[in-house]
Amino acid sequence: MSPARLLLAALLLAALGACGADGTGGPTPPPATGEDAASFGLWTPSRFDTCTKEQHDRFSVIGPDGKRYPTWHPPVDPQTGCRFGHEHGRDPRGSALYGEIGDIPFGYANEQLMTWDPAGHRHEDHVGHKIEWENGVQLQRSLVPGGSAGVVPIGVTCDFLTKMHQGTHSADAFANNLHELVYHVRCSDGTRISATVMTAFGIPGEFVRSCDKTTVIRAGAPVPASSPAGGGVRFIPDLECVRRHILVPPGEFSGFSGGLYEDWVSANYLRTPDGRQLAYFDPHFAVFSPSRFFDASRPGNVGRSVDACFMVEGDRRARGGECDASTAGGTLTSLDHDDPRSAFNGLVREVYFNQTWITNAGGPTVWYTDPFGGNARPTPFPGSVRQVLAAIDNTRPFPLESQAFGASRNYGLWQGRPAGVHAPN
Repeated sequence: MSPARLLLAALLLAALGACGADGTGGPTPPPATGEDAASFGLWTPSRFDTCTKEQHDRFSVIGPDGKRYPTWHPPVDPQTGCRFGHEHGRDPRGSALYGEIGDIPFGYANEQLMTWDPAGHRHEDHVGHKIEWENGVQLQRSLVPGGSAGVVPIGVTCDFLTKMHQGTHSADAFANNLHELVYHVRCSDGTRISATVMTAFGIPGEFVRSCDKTTVIRAGAPVPASSPAGGGVRFIPDLECVRRHILVPPGEFSGFSGGLYEDWVSANYLRTPDGRQLAYFDPHFAVFSPSRFFDASRPGNVGRSVDACFMVEGDRRARGGECDASTAGGTLTSLDHDDPRSAFNGLVREVYFNQTWITNAGGPTVWYTDPFGGNARPTPFPGSVRQVLAAIDNTRPFPLESQAFGASRNYGLWQGRPAGVHAPN
C-alpha cells in the first residue's frame, strides 16, 4: 500500500475509533452484556473476498439491549485494504442525524422478536442490510392531485436516515414478507421520529410480478409460519419478466429496468393496544439489476440474472446494457452469478420517501412497541422496541409528493475504484 493510502487508512480508522469505545457515534451505549446478537458473526468470506471473518467482525456496535451487533462498514477494510465483497449502502457518518443516532445495529428488531414470539423468530442474512440517507430534503406537494401540473415546496425541510434489510440475491424474499426497517426523520416543522420495526411487506407466501404489477406469484410457505400480512407489496421479477423485457429480437436493446427491477413498498404503523394510530410512514425501496429472479423450474425457484445473458429463445436474446458489461461485450459464454464481473449485483438502489404522519399531540415522546409496531405503551416490556415520536400532530390535508434518492450513487466503489462487490450483496 502506498504511503498516501496508508495515511488515509490511518485517518479513517482514527475517525472510526473517535466515535466511541464500541465504534459508535451519538448517544452513549448501554453497558455491554458480553452477548452477541443472532445477527452478529454471520458473514464468512467467499472465494472472491480477501478479508477474514475477524477483520469483518471488528465493525460492530452495542445495541440498546447491551448485545453486540454488526453495523455499517465500507466495502474495503480501511486498515488493510482487503475486500469484503459486499456493501451496506451509504456511509451513515455523512448524515445530519448521525451525531444523534450513531451507528445502527443490524438485526435489533429481529432480536427482540425472539423474545416477543419465541416460536415466530425471523433471522435475516448479513449482506442485505442497506443504509440510505438524505439531508435537507424540501418537502413538496402536487399542485393538482396526480402531479400532472407540477409540484411546489411546502416550506419544510427534513433529514432522512433509513436502514432496510432487502436481500435480492436469494429466494428469501419470494415467500418471506418480514424484513427489518429502521427509520429516522427530523424536520423543520418539529416532526421527529425514530422507529425500528419488523415491516410486513404485503402478503406472506407470495409476491407480485414486478413487470406488470398485477400478477400474484405463490412462492411457498413463509418463515415464520405466523408472519402477519401487512400493507404494501413486494414487486419482484420472474422468468416472464425476463422473457418480456430482456430477451429481445434483433435491432432492439434489452429493457433491464423493466425486466430486472425490484420494488418493495411499505406501509408502517405505530399503534396503541386499542388500535389508536401514533405514527404512519411508508418509504419504499427499489433495486436495479438484482442478482436473481423467480423461476419455478430452477432449484429453490432461483433464476440467476446473469444467466439471462446467455439465454436464447428463437431469435430473441439479451442485447446491450448489463449483459454486455457482464460478458465483455458478448465474448464470455458463461459467468457464475457471484463473479465480481457480473453487473447483476444489487449495487444500484433508490429509496422513496413519502408520508411521515405523527398523531401524538401532547403524548409521550418515547414509546415502546412490539417488534411489529403494535401494543405501544410508555414503559418497556419483554420484547419491546423503543420508538421516539415528537409530541405533535403533523397531519396535513394533502399528501406529500414522493421523492427518490440514491439511484445515481455507486456503493461498489472505494476511493473511486471498483471494490470487488459481487452477489450475494
